[in-house]
Formats: sequence, structure tokens, C-alpha cells
Amino acid sequence: MEAQRSQFAIKFLPSLTDFAFLLPIAFLFGRMDGVPTLLSDCDTGWHIRTGDWMVANHVVPTHDVFSFSKPNGVWYAWEWLSDLIFSGLNHLGGLRAVVLLSLLLLCVIFTLLFRLAAGRANRVVAIAVTVLAVASSSVHWLARPHLFTLLFLVLFFHWLERVRAGHPRIAGIPYFVFLPVATVLWTNLHGGFIVGILMVAVYGAGETLTAAFSADPAVRRQAARRAIAWFGTALACLAASLANPYGWRLHVHLVEYLRDPYASQHISEFFTLSFHHPAAIFFEALLLASAVSAFWYGSQRRFTESLLLLLFAHAGLLAARNIPLFAIVSTPLVAAAITAWLERLPRFEVAAWLRRAGARFNELAAQTDATDRIPRWHLVSATGFVFVAAVLFAQNPPKQFRSEYDPKSYPADAIEVLRHDPSARVFTHDEWGDYLIWRLYPTAKVFVDGRSDFYGDDFENQYIDVLNVKNDWQQILDGFGVNTILLPPSAPLAGVLKENSRWRAVYDDGVALIFRSVPTAAGKPSSVVLKGSGAGRDREVTKTSASDQAITRNQSNRSETQ
Repeated sequence: MEAQRSQFAIKFLPSLTDFAFLLPIAFLFGRMDGVPTLLSDCDTGWHIRTGDWMVANHVVPTHDVFSFSKPNGVWYAWEWLSDLIFSGLNHLGGLRAVVLLSLLLLCVIFTLLFRLAAGRANRVVAIAVTVLAVASSSVHWLARPHLFTLLFLVLFFHWLERVRAGHPRIAGIPYFVFLPVATVLWTNLHGGFIVGILMVAVYGAGETLTAAFSADPAVRRQAARRAIAWFGTALACLAASLANPYGWRLHVHLVEYLRDPYASQHISEFFTLSFHHPAAIFFEALLLASAVSAFWYGSQRRFTESLLLLLFAHAGLLAARNIPLFAIVSTPLVAAAITAWLERLPRFEVAAWLRRAGARFNELAAQTDATDRIPRWHLVSATGFVFVAAVLFAQNPPKQFRSEYDPKSYPADAIEVLRHDPSARVFTHDEWGDYLIWRLYPTAKVFVDGRSDFYGDDFENQYIDVLNVKNDWQQILDGFGVNTILLPPSAPLAGVLKENSRWRAVYDDGVALIFRSVPTAAGKPSSVVLKGSGAGRDREVTKTSASDQAITRNQSNRSETQ
């Protein structure tokens, strides 16, 4: 009776599963900037507006609806289902609802990851490696559809391991049928579905290596049969991924985009992580543990584990946005390897104190594992998440909980000025282009935004040429009919525009500058410096023309009312 009461009391206590669930919340608000971190990329804005457009038009877009530079260009909105979800949440609760879903996804992802690791290792080691995974993956925590790819990657890993463990069915449905069905959903949520197909193929490659290097004919035959099943499932998942609004053309587009050098040269999340980054130390630790684990698994002829670790470690080193994928795949494998090493430590030829420490740790870990497996009601997880939600939706939440784009990083006030000028054809950098879509849709269109796969290499290079003030920058802007330029004061182009008689600064709030084009007489030089060696330059650059009075008057009135 006493034991039953004790077990009942334990149900109220937190478990390591609760700890795993709350880890992203603790890390986001304890070590990072909180909600602004999730909104540090304005791609979320155009995803929401894409969903808005679909709700209004009852169709998935096939041509561009946001830009004036490539009107009606062919566009693959491959996250269309995520966009609908984001749009619906924004309609119900604004950006706060989108942020809350994103935070919930992170909590669920790492809870499932811990449980997957705990199925292969003792729970003390599993939670320790999960902490490394949380910290490493934080380099790409954003309220964007890629979070669905992280969720599906954990689920696929769990399902694949279930099959390897001899449990080939879920609810009576064979996993080899279930996985392609799940791929259909993944494909329409995010383009990362390719990772799932690749992962299934790696299981086939691991069995192929087992068949090739095993000396036992029976083992070779069994491994060959399993390899065929895995490769067949990968092909089935690939075929299932064709069930999207764009069919096979989406796959061609994705391949072309991944081969395009523009992203790796100009988009920060495609860069290799700087090892001066605050999260780099956690990534390094996980990377080192993965390298040792891959070698150990190879020595045990467990080729699937080695291949998974090597492939995803390479991806993580290639681009920062791949680090969360690497963290998810490596965590269960590294935890299992460390557990195996610790269990063998008391038998190793090492110092006696080290063998005793290893034995003591294993004993405590076993006791913790047994206690932690007692079912809980997870009240701590629920309470913690409800508390965060309550603060997010409070009337005036603390800065870390505010679901808004930082007005010190985005042109919030300048947008209000542009809102009153529907004739403006605005050039700005892609991040602020996202913000323009978020704030001005559907009344205004943009020159460029974060959809680099849509704009393509040639266009993006022209855009970079303008930002870098290459020789033909003015001709490029003229070709697109740009009459307004929105830039931060630090932009090189902003400095050039102040010296150019064809452009006049009409707005400056310290965060953003707005320049308007000024018609010039034929044959006259465009540079004020050339025209008069700088004499009277400041007065001429800042002098308001009739065409600009509406904008400057609006700003003046706004300043008086603040």
C-alpha cells in the first residue's frame, strides 16, 4: 500500500521528459533574446501573407504575387501548407500565435528526441546529449516552416529504428506503407522532405555495406533483403513526394536551387557556422563525440550508424542551417555509444579510481533510469508552457516576450510613410523586402525579398550589384522603374545616394533612409559633386521638391504628434 502511494506521488513530480520539453524554453529565454530570436528573420511575414493570398484566392500560387521586378514569374510556394497554418494562426492571434506554435514545435521536437535517445541509452546520458543538441540547434531557431522538417526528421528516425528493432507495423499498418504516406504531408509542409528520403536510403546503404563485408553467407542474404526493402521504401517515398501542387517540377526546381552558388555565397544561413558563435562550443562537442562514435560504430560493423553520423556531420559543417538536422540525427547515436562505453569502463585496463567512478556512475544512472520510467502526468511541462503562453498574450509583456519585429532593426516608422505613397516602386535589401510584404500587402509590391529560389541567380547578382554600387547600378534601377529607395544609414548605396543629384533624401529616422528620384534635364550630370565640386551640396540634396512634399509633410506631422 505504501509503495502504491509512493508511486502515485511520483506522478506529480517532474521527470527528465519534462526537463527535455522545457529545455528550448529555458534556453530561448535564459541564454538567448527570447521571442525576438524567433522573429529575427522576416521570412515569417511573407509566409503568412502567402497563406492570406491562398485563403483569398482558394488556390495554391504558381506565379509571383509579391514583386514588381518579376511580375507573374513562375513561383514554387513549396511550403504552401505551412503558410496556410501560419496565416490561420495569425488571423486568430497575430504573430503571438505563430510564435507559440513555433515554440511548441521546438518543445515537442526535443522531447521526442530525448525519448528516442532514451530508448537506446541510459536516461542520464540521453538528457546530457539532448542538452548539447538543443544548444547546437539554436543557431537556426526561427518561426518558419523548417521547424516541420525537424519534427518529421525525429519522427522518421523513430519509425526507422522501430523497423530495425523488429516492429514493422504501426496501428496494423506496415511502416513501409506508412512512411510514403507521411512523406506526402512532409512534402507539402516544407522542402526538407528530401532529408527524409535520403535518410531511408542511408539505411539501405548501411545494409548494403553489411552484405558486402560480412563473411557469413546467411548474414549477407538477410542484409541484402533488408537493403532492397529500404531502397524500395525510399523510392516509394520519392514517388509519394510527387503528390504536391507542382508535381515533378518541384523536384527539378529544388535541385536547381541547391546547385545554385548564390545561396552559399550570399545567404548567411547557408554559410559554415563561425566557430566564434556562442553556440559553436556545443556544436564542436557534439561534432567530436559524433566523430568518435562513427569510428566506433564502424569498428563494430554497424555501418548505418556510421553513415548517418558522417553524412549529417558533413551537412552541419557545410551550412549553419543544417546543424539542427545533424543535432537530431547524432543525439540518439552518440548517447547509445557513450552508454556502451560507460558500461564497459569498469572492465577496461585503466586506473582503479576511474573504474570505480564508472561503476558508480552506471549504478546511479540505472537507479535514475528506473525511477524516471515511472509514468508521470507531466504537470510541470504543461504549467511551464501555459505560463509562457500567458505572458506572450499579456497586455504589455516584457521585451523578451514581445511578438514583434524589432523596430531598431526594421523600418517600422518608414513603412508608415511609404504607406501613403502607392506610386512608390521601392528598392531595398531582401530582408526589408520581406518586411514590406508583411506590413504593406496587398497594396504594395517589392523589388526583392527572401525568396532567393524564385528570383534566381542572374537577378540576385544584379540586386547585389546595386547594393555594392557597381558601375551600372543606376541603369539596373532605371530598368525596373525604381523611384524610391529604402536603406539603413550604414548601407554603402545610401552614402552614394546622398552625393547624387538624381536622388534626394526625404526621410531619415536613424534606422532607415528614404530616397526619392529627381527628374534631371537631358545632358546634365547626375552627380552634384561633379556639377559644382561639392558647393551647396548639402542644401541641394536635402531640398524638398514638390513631388516629395507629401512624404516630408507626413513625417513632419507625425513628429509633431509624437
